[in-house]
Order: sequence, then C-alpha cells, then structure tokens
Amino acid sequence: MAEHRIDRVAREAFGFDVLRPGQREAIESVLDGRDTLVVMSTGSGKSAIYQIAGLLLPGATVVVSPLIALQRDQVDDLRERAAGGAAQINSSIPAAERQAALAELAEDALEFVFLAPEQLANGDVLDELAVARPSLLVVDEAHCISEWGHDFRPEYLRLGAAAEALGRPPILALTATAAPPVRAEIAERLGLRDPEVLVRGFDRPNIRLAVRRFQDAERKRRALREHVAAATPPGIVYVATRRAAEELAGALWADGVRAASYHAGMRGADRDAVQERFMVDDVDVVVATTAFGMGVDKANVRWVVHAEISDSLDSYYQEVGRAGRDGDPAEALLFYRPEDLGLRRFFSGGGQVDLAELATVYEAVVDAGGPVELSTLQDATELSQTKLASAVSRLEEAGAVEVLPDGDVAPASGGPDRQEAIEAAAGLEGNRRELDRSRVDMMRAYAETDACRRGFILSYFGEPVDGPCGHCDTCEEGRAEAAAPPDEVPFPVGARVAHGEWGEGVVQRYDDVALVVLFDDVGYKTLALEVVVERGLLRAAG
Repeated sequence: MAEHRIDRVAREAFGFDVLRPGQREAIESVLDGRDTLVVMSTGSGKSAIYQIAGLLLPGATVVVSPLIALQRDQVDDLRERAAGGAAQINSSIPAAERQAALAELAEDALEFVFLAPEQLANGDVLDELAVARPSLLVVDEAHCISEWGHDFRPEYLRLGAAAEALGRPPILALTATAAPPVRAEIAERLGLRDPEVLVRGFDRPNIRLAVRRFQDAERKRRALREHVAAATPPGIVYVATRRAAEELAGALWADGVRAASYHAGMRGADRDAVQERFMVDDVDVVVATTAFGMGVDKANVRWVVHAEISDSLDSYYQEVGRAGRDGDPAEALLFYRPEDLGLRRFFSGGGQVDLAELATVYEAVVDAGGPVELSTLQDATELSQTKLASAVSRLEEAGAVEVLPDGDVAPASGGPDRQEAIEAAAGLEGNRRELDRSRVDMMRAYAETDACRRGFILSYFGEPVDGPCGHCDTCEEGRAEAAAPPDEVPFPVGARVAHGEWGEGVVQRYDDVALVVLFDDVGYKTLALEVVVERGLLRAAG
C-alpha cells in the first residue's frame, strides 16, 4: 500500500515516472516514523524525499535550510504544483508575511514551512511552530551541524534542542556529502533515535577524475590558465582565497575567457549577479572560493578545476559534484602542488580554541548565573562566532554546559568542577585537531595515490568498491591495477580494530602497501601493511 501511495504522489504531484535509487527507501523510512539520515550526491533528488513524504504524512512539514534563495525556489515550485501550500519564514520576508504564514500554519492550511536556522532562536516562532505540531522536521544541508563538515554553521547547533521544543517529530536529515565521522556527528547533535542511514549515489561515473602535479607555483598557474582557456565551457575553478579568485578571473579574462570571480567578500547583489549570469551562460567560467556552489543547480557544467587542494575529500567531492549533473561526460581536475598543503593546514585550524579560551567561555557562562545568549557570550569573551561555537561544543561534550532549545547556554546541572570541565574540553579539542589534520592528510593521499581515484573516494564515504573504474587518470595510465590491494588482508574493510595508542577504529581501505583506518578519536591513519602484519599493530575490536 505504501509503495502504491508513494508512486501515485510521485507521478501526480511531481511528474516522476520512476524514483531514483535511495529515494523510495528514504520515503518509506520517514513514513514509518523513523529518524532518517540520507547522504546522496548533488543532483540525486534529495528534495523529492521530503516533498513526497510530506504530502503523505498528516500535519505540516518544517524544512530548515541555510539557503534563502533555494527556499524561495522550493516554495515557488510547490505552489506551482499546488502541493499542499508552502511558505518561507526568514529575514528576507517582511514581518507581515511571516506572521501570515504562521497564522496559516496554525489553521492547518500549510503543508510546507521553510525556515532559516536562525529563526529557531526566536522564541515566538518556535512557540507558534510547536502549536502546529509538525509531523516531520527536515534538516537540509545537515553537514552544517558538524564542525567536521565542510560548511559548519553555528546556528545549526540549536536544531536538536529545537526539535524537542517542537514536540520531537521524526527528523529527516539530508546532505550531499558526509564521511562516516560527519554522519556520526550529525546523528549525535540532532539527537537522532536509531536512525535509518542511507548512503546512495556517490558513484558519478560520467565524471573523469584526474590530478596534475607540480613543484613550481608559476608553472602550475600557467598550466591552469592554458587548460581553462582550452576547455569547453561552462566550468568552475575553485581557489583558496578571495584575492586568488579576483586575480585568476582577471587573468582568464585577459586570455579571452568570459570569467568572473565570486567570493564572500563581495556585495550580495554582485554575487547574485555573477551567479545569474553563469546560469544563463553569459559567464563561461566562475572562479570562486567555496562560497559558490551550494544550491546552484546548473546541469551542464562540463568541468570543475581546483587550483589548490581542498581541506577534505568531503569538500572536494561536494564541489566536484557540480559537474555533469546532466549525465553527460564531465571532468574534475586537481592542480596539485605539495607546498599548498601548508595553506590548507593553516585554514583548518581557524576555529580551534585553546585552554585559556575554553576557560574564558566556561567562566562567562557560570558568571551569568543562568541561561545566557550566544551574542552576550561573544561580547563577554571577544571570541569569533566560530571559535565561540567550538568552545561551547567542547564544553557541552564534556558535560559542563548545555544548549537550551532557544540557543541559550547554561551551566549543566551536576556537571564536573571547573578544572575537570576545562581539562576534559581541552582533551576533546585536541582530538578534534587530530581529526582536522587527518582530513587534510587524506586529501593529500588522494592527490598522490596511484590507486583508482574513484575507488579511493567511494571507500572514503563508505561505499563498496568493485575494482578499478577504468575512467580516472590512474586507471588510464595503468597505475591503478599495479596499486590494487593484495588478495589476502589481515582485516576486512569495515572491520573494527584497535591500536595501542590511537584506540578503536574502522578499516576504510587498502592499496598494495598500506591500509587506512578511521580511528574514533584521532581520525584517519595510513599504516604500512607489512608493519601491521609483522608487529601486530592492530587487533580485532568488538
């Protein structure tokens, strides 16, 4: 019966003849009332999951999304389909319209309500949403709740508590890319209960993966300009800094390429103009920092070039996924120079906090004598928003503070004493730094591997690998076959193992001479296979 209803709504409301892999399983999980975490690559149809499930469930569907422009597109699309009514509640909407939407919600006249996460810090909005008793809470771009994700947003940290304030409806968390540690953090911070975790659609066989290696910075820059000038547009070039975006866009324009820069330092109107020109093919190449891409649904991007190495494979594959969404051949090319790793390691430490900063935040919470707003804490501690969020997270993990449904922070009842709390939080922060460093190291390993690049990425995300893909540079050059893992390995992929120093972890992948283990506390470690076997460095864990 459920399958019949799903198919009917998919066809009649949204015009889908066939559901894509993973969509049906996710919809069924939601209809069964289970918390569900869906990890599907860009363009695989995540929105259809909550749209179909929302129409089949009685009661309203609340969708939290950081992208106001995407919210607007979704609302317009749902209204056009007459799919139960939809509205936005965010800072771009006049107060009168926000109130009208909440009134419609209270009268059960809205099926979908789209919110920016900061709206859930508004007690009045939270109360009015709770009165409507929504039947489903959707968290889009769920990786934003994870500090280990590639687009951490502190305002997402209140979503777990907000779900409880809304009567704790089933939660559907959606993201385009999340390695196992990010998935675990999403589930923990949202408070997911025995979630169904669906990982689908990471294999994008139409995208050729390749790396070009350089030692000299000027040669790399010259080769990149030549490659982009000769490549069939449209395409995207990702760079590490705002300055690099502007300089490279200008150089490409001088080369005769219709290029434009895009970064967070530009005025919003200017960014929107660049994006719109790209969408209508008035700009062939966008040279951007990671500020560009989320929510950009352009099907015919033929290539994505990275001028510098990304901070993680999560970030890299999210950005790569913007190519070839029409299913036609596309390319993802990394211009790699080992010296660029230093810049990424520097950036990866931007939100880290030290012992003194943890102590400052803890004491500010205690001195407040009760729940305190994050803005007040920021004024008192003079920390950046990102550092403050990291400190609060570490102290919360240590059991020293709690984040309330409205986002305020309060001392935890029965928590550890001051010194114990701060030292425990500092230890957790040390683990976080190890994790961050290990992600950069995995990106370096991808750039330098002789193994199949597609297999490398799929194993990173926990997807099964059947063998060399035949369509990346290492496969085409014959290197991947030579780097294949041996027939006999000490532990199967996916097995839990333990190390004397690093604790427990999961075997991620093998090549001909090494294995990679994702340790729970310190992240990814690459170990020489011969040494593991000879010295017994790993043992099976429970």
